[in-house]
Amino acid sequence: MSTTTGRTTGRPPGPVRRELRPTAKVLPEHARAHNRSLVLGHLFHAGPSSRADIARSTGLTRVTVSDLVADLLADGLVGDLGVRTEGRVGKPATLVGLRSADHHVVVLDLTDDETVRGAVMTLEGQVVARDHVPTAGATGAAAVALVEELGRRLVAAATAPVLGVGIASPGVVDDAGRVLEAPNRGWYDVPLASRLTAVLGAPVHVANDADTRALGEYTFGGADANAMVVTVGQGVGAGMLVDGALVRGRGHAAGEIGHVTVIDADTPGEAPLPCACGRAGCLETVLSAPALRRRTSGASAQDADEALAAAGRTLGRTLAPVVSALNLAEVLLSGPVDLLDGPLRAAATTTLRERTIPAVGHDLGVRMAALDEDAALAGACVLVLSGRLGIT
Repeated sequence: MSTTTGRTTGRPPGPVRRELRPTAKVLPEHARAHNRSLVLGHLFHAGPSSRADIARSTGLTRVTVSDLVADLLADGLVGDLGVRTEGRVGKPATLVGLRSADHHVVVLDLTDDETVRGAVMTLEGQVVARDHVPTAGATGAAAVALVEELGRRLVAAATAPVLGVGIASPGVVDDAGRVLEAPNRGWYDVPLASRLTAVLGAPVHVANDADTRALGEYTFGGADANAMVVTVGQGVGAGMLVDGALVRGRGHAAGEIGHVTVIDADTPGEAPLPCACGRAGCLETVLSAPALRRRTSGASAQDADEALAAAGRTLGRTLAPVVSALNLAEVLLSGPVDLLDGPLRAAATTTLRERTIPAVGHDLGVRMAALDEDAALAGACVLVLSGRLGIT
């Protein structure tokens, strides 16, 4: 029995009604922040433009654009580049452009099991300085201390105002930059973003490393708007883009394919190996870089190729349902080229096409990532651009 407006009915409870449109009023400051992001986004992607160019591209009025550009000029984010030189009818237009080299972003990649790498970058992802610290097997609080140390050094190395700090971390990371769990680092419920913001004196943005690689490949590496970037290192993870938007999932764990069980006690000829997550037979025990090196070390060239192909077939079987469900255009592999770009990639491609309908798999691309080892750093830069300037 359900009660509605004080009356008892004999009908069972109906489905919960969900609003499909926002009902809260959009405040003026929210609209202004959104429009500001549109202007910055245009200048980031299109380069120097006139105010009229920006108005046409964004759909904003020229008055609104002029007002926003004036604010951005005052904030030092945009510079006046002078009059456009090419001949056009009418008054020559004055160009403005993003002052990308006049602000720096500090970025850190925490994914390697031996080294924490970092860099100082411009707003366009150009590396200004690099630094690193060896991990020496540090986990837990000791690993956090290493990140703090490198972060301090990189902030000190910046020669322009630091817009923010971006961090690519292994594990499950929530929207607040809290690492919910990263078994390989011994991190559980670690408030990494808030802790480092206090230590470094700059806004810190943290996301899963596979997600940041996807952002980096999309923004700087030419990845399709519907793509998956599979990261193979000490562990295995994936970042996914659908229509250019990062897929995070209900518990911020979208893309955690490394801990999908692919080998169990009934798998012919292979026993499941223990995984860092506490289970056995996860994809990570087959496809991680250490696992692939164990399978190929000391083997003949033919046996090594077959071991890599077998891992590629396992990857293809694991990804086929995801690729089909999201109708992805391409899969990018990020990791050791000597392990991934050969029999493994070829076998994964064949398996994916065999296990998906032609509409999905026929022209599906499986290729190596374009940004190589700097993909996570570039993606961490995008985290800051998005979080601080609204640039996507």
